[in-house]
Amino acid sequence: MTDPVKSTAEMQQRPDPNEQLVKVFESGQETEALVVKGLLESLSIESDLAPISLTQHAFPNMGGTMILVREEDAERARRLIVEYSQNQPDADEEVEETSAEEPPATT
Repeated sequence: MTDPVKSTAEMQQRPDPNEQLVKVFESGQETEALVVKGLLESLSIESDLAPISLTQHAFPNMGGTMILVREEDAERARRLIVEYSQNQPDADEEVEETSAEEPPATT
């Protein structure tokens, strides 16, 4: 007999909830937390998202989100998050770079 087809969610590896998990990141914006989760997973660090407060269970996207990883992966995960955030330009820098590259149009 063959194994039944697993859904994408079942195939995605997640830390065992019985393991010691450590918070390595939190954000008031769930989308930011999802980006960081994707970064960690692309570097083979399994992670899980959790609400910062119980408010988020009743009102999704409110209250913030945190990322949990295995205790043994925590230091590496924090280091990667810091490196990634240092390499990202600020919104102000992006605007300045764009305006510097494009001279004003003259008619």
